[in-house]
Amino acid sequence: MKPYKKLISLIITSALLLGLSACGKSDEKKDESKPEETQPDSTESVVIDLNSAPIDIDFEGDGSAKVNVDGTKFTVGGKELWINGVNTPWNNWNDFGSDNFNYAFWDMHFDELEQAGINASRVWINCNDCVGVKLNEDGTFAEVTDKHWQDLDVLFTLAKKHHIYIMATLTSFDHFKEQNNCYMNWRNMITNSDNIDAFVNGYVVPFAERYDSCDYLWSIDFMNEPDWVHENAESGQLSWDDICNYFARGAAAVHEHSDILTTVGFGIIKYNSDNFEGNYGADDYLKTLSGNENSYLDFYSTHYYYWEHQWFGYPFDKSPTEFGLDGTKPCVIGEVAANDVNESGETLDTKYKNCYENGWNGIMAWTSNGVDNCGNMTDIEPAAKAMTEIADEKIHP
Repeated sequence: MKPYKKLISLIITSALLLGLSACGKSDEKKDESKPEETQPDSTESVVIDLNSAPIDIDFEGDGSAKVNVDGTKFTVGGKELWINGVNTPWNNWNDFGSDNFNYAFWDMHFDELEQAGINASRVWINCNDCVGVKLNEDGTFAEVTDKHWQDLDVLFTLAKKHHIYIMATLTSFDHFKEQNNCYMNWRNMITNSDNIDAFVNGYVVPFAERYDSCDYLWSIDFMNEPDWVHENAESGQLSWDDICNYFARGAAAVHEHSDILTTVGFGIIKYNSDNFEGNYGADDYLKTLSGNENSYLDFYSTHYYYWEHQWFGYPFDKSPTEFGLDGTKPCVIGEVAANDVNESGETLDTKYKNCYENGWNGIMAWTSNGVDNCGNMTDIEPAAKAMTEIADEKIHP
């Protein structure tokens, strides 16, 4: 598909971010976000439509910048890629498909990331509600709005412009929380295989097919921290078989319809390792759930916060296998607080450097735009720039 459309120019102004919520942890639970109605805007919002955005939609590539997996490495054009990354999870909560999408923020912020030597960002495509992607109350698939696709076309065009690889997170534990207006829609979807198939065919497949030609869509992350959907009463305490059935069917569909890589951002190593509760991202487990050989994740992207240390150790002085991952595929730390030096005793630049030296394939600090009190670019930029001095040939192969 080539959705090229000449768009009329518009001067857009924006004000950058203010911190939102705290990133403190309690009872092994991390709540990074709040329901939409309690999320203040982090910039002035400008509604972007196809008659007003000062941009030509052009997200397609020629394949030369496409990320592939070779054993336990990422590669681009046959050269190793190391993820010098961040999380930019949202600008305004539920950006894509809502009236809150702000072209100017993403353009300016991706430019800021590029200038800092950062090559990847993890972005939440849906935060928690039925905005852009809509389900019926019984969990059956309803529709994807035109506005959702239009906003994403702009996002991926800007990613290409600024050479920022996007990890696209399609859902989060937030979808299933009782505070969410349509939480039962999502619970009824994920606990029914027919509903999962309808969601996958109605949304995941069109997403993969539409953006497969975008070299800078690095990967699809099926859910942010499913741990809390399983553990927390407010999110339903759903079974791993139900939750992972979605991952299994989604991964198979992505692999059958595109060359996009797949992952799941588990919140704690506890559920991503046979050393603890079990690896719920393991190939054999996912294939058993779906009965499809294409049900597998291409890499691991476990999250880590210092509150986990007392139970699960510390990843930055260990290799991925020493930390508990199975060593069969690339491994990224998909979230780490940008400013926890007072807790951990280790600066972010040391974390990035140690990850590189211990064989991790990348690290992504939370967050580049300060959506909570876990840090922002002031904390991240020195670490990212320091890594370009150490491994620029792998960060920008």
